[in-house]
Amino acid sequence: MAKGSVRKRGKKWYYRFCMEDASGRLIQKEFAGTESKSETEKLMRKAMDDYENKKFIVTAENITLAELLDNWAEEDLKTGTLSNGTVLTYTFCIKQIKKHPISNMKLKEISAEQLQLFFDLIAFGGREGNFDAGKGFGNSYINIYSAIMKRVFKFAVFPKKFITINPMQYVVIHFKQDTSELFVSEMDESATPLTPEMFEMLLAYLNEHRPDVVLAVQISYYTGLRVGEVSGLTWQDINLEEQYLIVRRSVSRNAMRHKTEIGTTKRAKVRTVDFGDNLTKILKDAKKQQTLLEKAYGELYQRNFYKEVHEKNRTYFECYSLDGTQEVPEDYNAIDMVCRCKDGRLLVPTAIKEACKYAAKKVPMLEGFHFHVLRHTFTTNLLRSGAAVKDVQEMLGHEKVGTTMNVYAHGNRESKKASAKLLDKLAS
Repeated sequence: MAKGSVRKRGKKWYYRFCMEDASGRLIQKEFAGTESKSETEKLMRKAMDDYENKKFIVTAENITLAELLDNWAEEDLKTGTLSNGTVLTYTFCIKQIKKHPISNMKLKEISAEQLQLFFDLIAFGGREGNFDAGKGFGNSYINIYSAIMKRVFKFAVFPKKFITINPMQYVVIHFKQDTSELFVSEMDESATPLTPEMFEMLLAYLNEHRPDVVLAVQISYYTGLRVGEVSGLTWQDINLEEQYLIVRRSVSRNAMRHKTEIGTTKRAKVRTVDFGDNLTKILKDAKKQQTLLEKAYGELYQRNFYKEVHEKNRTYFECYSLDGTQEVPEDYNAIDMVCRCKDGRLLVPTAIKEACKYAAKKVPMLEGFHFHVLRHTFTTNLLRSGAAVKDVQEMLGHEKVGTTMNVYAHGNRESKKASAKLLDKLAS
């Protein structure tokens, strides 16, 4: 007898149960129910009875692209060797593909021409059904969608043998050419680095309205760390005497698992970042302040832990916070985080980014500011001060020097004017 379960997503209940595919493997299928749990359970029981009586088998005769995507995600994607971050990205993109009408088509009816139309849509923009590609996706996202569909249809050919020919082999992936805006009313300064005055205004606002976030902002300003890397710093990563820190991990929210997790950095590499006297003083003061708060809160002060969880072929490190009155499970491991809320809880990236977003709305001169601008600012300040590009690249964890120069090295208006006027001296 098949086993089933129901779950609520939004206002609606869904039911799912396991059934055999053509190869005899058990796969899990999910169906939409109603807003009533009891009615959805009735629908589930009926569907399971129908399956037991008719032995409905998922074959090329009836499987849809949406079902194939789910099948591939469970059997291949989640058990493969891709990183947890990549799996999360792929899973998100699969949800988006399932909004397109092509996902409801039977696999055997999908042609290369229809797939070509889908990829042209995501490249050049438009809307089809509930799938909205806007003005077209960036090249990186197009490559992700392409990788998913190529793997999924290869999976359908073998080992599933749902189809004999892979239609994706005939699809040409197009990319929209970059075009310059010929007629604009004003320049986009959203990535403009912060001046010292702007940084002081930002700190003043945060000190008054979101003091928990101040330390995270200061660390990124002086080290160029990404928001998840700042959130993932522990006191064991920081050497205050030698004035350097080690970037080992990153904190993020896994939307599919509904968990805050600790994972690798963007390039999955450990790097060392040196810092100066300003940040040294800031960190020493922060450590003293945390000690005072821990004493003030007593047993209600939150302590942070991580838990190692194994699912299929993957390992996740989930974050949890407990106060002194709560019993710590045996599988919890203590972790001494640097960036915390006042009560000791881990300061998660979403809270940091939200605080920066509100500051951008409230503080004059900070319009368009977001947390990542601090990384821009760090890089630009170092390069303007004469730092070696290779050193900056390694501190940022960039794979290529070109990324450091092209993406982050923003010259200000005054330095460009000064450079342009060098020719005036030749003429005088």
